[in-house]
Amino acid sequence: MSRIETSMVLAAGLGTRMRPVALDKPKPLVMLARKPLIDHVLDRLSDAGIHRVVVNVHHKADQLEQHLTLRTRPEITISDEREHLLDTGGGVKKALPLLGADGFIVHNCDSVWLEPNVRNLNRMMQLWDPERMDCLLMLALGAAAVGYAGAGDFSLDADAHVRRRREREVVPFVYTGVQILHPRAFAATPDGPFSNNLVWNHAMLSGRAFGMRMEGLWMHVGAPDALTAAENVIATGGLPQ
Repeated sequence: MSRIETSMVLAAGLGTRMRPVALDKPKPLVMLARKPLIDHVLDRLSDAGIHRVVVNVHHKADQLEQHLTLRTRPEITISDEREHLLDTGGGVKKALPLLGADGFIVHNCDSVWLEPNVRNLNRMMQLWDPERMDCLLMLALGAAAVGYAGAGDFSLDADAHVRRRREREVVPFVYTGVQILHPRAFAATPDGPFSNNLVWNHAMLSGRAFGMRMEGLWMHVGAPDALTAAENVIATGGLPQ
């Protein structure tokens, strides 16, 4: 196991699907269970032993930066994308000098889950093997997820390699918005905006893309109806402390 101490939180998106809830604020500051989405993420990362987090900003960046100054843990560094929004992969690539030479966690701001008896981030870090892996994706059962409706994203083979869903195929697992990446995964990527899908494609071709099925209930809080559904789940089940 290679110890991971650094993470990147993707917080630069426009939050279009969260409107009108996010009209006057960036999506990471939308409240869920009386706490901004980004604080759910940062608290979980800190509890997992992550000491340094890079947060990228673009849409309503001043509001987000001001909010982050109120936190005392983890240590936060801003990756500024005010001039150009770089998409998921381009945003991570821009931040690589801040993330170090080893593997790091990438966490979307709209990914929340309940895990009553396990810590999925710690499980994921224990599984991470930089000798074999360029990416390790946290996956959830799509049929049991809150805020997701679709045919799935990936299947897993017996060795935990990920395979994309083929056309007209239904696969069991959906990407949760949480992954571990190694900086070398970006070696063949372009400058400017691009999706993390490009990174995954390269890793899958070389047999270095893996997945881990999370335990618990995953909630994709990407739109107002999903926010309401997550609020209802939390009100009845409660978030772990």
